[in-house]
Amino acid sequence: MAEAGPENGNVRDDEARAEYVYQLVLEGIVSGSFAQGSRLRERELSDMYSVSRIPVREAIQRLEQDGFVATFPRRGAVVRQLTLTDVNELFDVRLCLETFAAREAAARVAEGGDGGRLGELMEASKAAIDEDRTDDVVLISAELHAEIVRLSGNRLLMESVKPLFGRMRWIFGLAHNRSNELQREEHTQLCNAILNGRPELAYSLAYSHIELGREPVLAGLAETLEP
Repeated sequence: MAEAGPENGNVRDDEARAEYVYQLVLEGIVSGSFAQGSRLRERELSDMYSVSRIPVREAIQRLEQDGFVATFPRRGAVVRQLTLTDVNELFDVRLCLETFAAREAAARVAEGGDGGRLGELMEASKAAIDEDRTDDVVLISAELHAEIVRLSGNRLLMESVKPLFGRMRWIFGLAHNRSNELQREEHTQLCNAILNGRPELAYSLAYSHIELGREPVLAGLAETLEP
């Protein structure tokens, strides 16, 4: 890993090093390599990623701001313990932001916007589900939802939802109780509404897709997460 690290010639500035560490630690949290409640020690992360402790500290501060890490006296930084309230709040925010994004994305396509990448992800999602590649299903699903936001053209929305999609991957990696076949059908309908330039239909399908996913995820996490 040291050979690929930004301190070895790829990227030199402090902001890029902090981003590098942020992405690696975030991936570790989302994948479960850093379990909920585990400590994130600056020195260990510094050695692990071959960077100084300054970008590690900055990355941890960002992860705390984005809701992945909590800091406690004498314990330092630890991976947050998710709660069912956190999960419910995620779905509530998704209902507000992603439905808006779907409507705007469809409107932009209707005006000539390029939905090619969304179409590619829709097909990739179908293939992952048909081939029962569970890990890829979660990853591609997150990419598909992120592409809808990107296609909306709203730059502030794009920046705002970055932590949101990290949480989606985190939560769906812990509990993914809905039928993949149902999700495939819902994704196909939603993407087709966007690609056909139908804003109100896209809004309605995005809303139902998100809301229908709430109860199975909550049920799957009810025995492992505190309220």
